[in-house]
Amino acid sequence: MKIQVRKLDHLVLRVRNIEVMRAFYCDVLGAEHVAYRPKFAMSHLRLGESMLDLVEADKRGVPPPGSGANLDHFCFRVEPFDQEAIVAHLKRHNVPIGPIRDRYGAEGNGVSIYLTDPEGNTVELKGPSDGKPPPA
Repeated sequence: MKIQVRKLDHLVLRVRNIEVMRAFYCDVLGAEHVAYRPKFAMSHLRLGESMLDLVEADKRGVPPPGSGANLDHFCFRVEPFDQEAIVAHLKRHNVPIGPIRDRYGAEGNGVSIYLTDPEGNTVELKGPSDGKPPPA
């Protein structure tokens, strides 16, 4: 089995000031603000086919920007997405697997698998969208 990455789905940045960062990415780089989710202290921004998520570091209890830990995780869109085969493949390689559940990404809601790389970075492998609208 070989996992076939199609593209980068989304990137999550930990930020000090979400309003300033949202304005920069929207006003300067042309991102579209899709949704703010207070439950996660997160804004979803669309940049072309991809998403950039901004997370308010202080509200999530994570290290602040400038500490060398601004990146929460990154996500690859995988096609085809055979969850059982992917999990079996990761286990054969002794890859630590995290929560598997539906999450919102560039194409919408869909199942994804969290894993950890050898240096402790969180990587998400995302399947196809379920076609539902963005989260409220």
